[in-house]
Amino acid sequence: MFGLGWQELLVILFIALLIFGPKKLPEIGRSIGRAIAEFKKTSEDFKDQLEKAAEEEEKTDKEKEEKSTEEGKVEDSGKLDAEEGKKEGK
Repeated sequence: MFGLGWQELLVILFIALLIFGPKKLPEIGRSIGRAIAEFKKTSEDFKDQLEKAAEEEEKTDKEKEEKSTEEGKVEDSGKLDAEEGKKEGK
């Protein structure tokens, strides 16, 4: 957690206790906890949206690739038919 050891956290908590007092400290702790929870929720939502957009992009790319492959096969079969017609006409 941010590279802080237990000694550093103890010093920070002691300073916070001196600054805010014992009555305000639990309230501040709850507020910070709620803010951190909201931040985590928002970041997870953002991550999910990015993953969903990436999946949709992959799906679109695959569909385009399949479509171009199918068009290539149709064009190739048309060329083959024309070549067979030339051979039979000889």
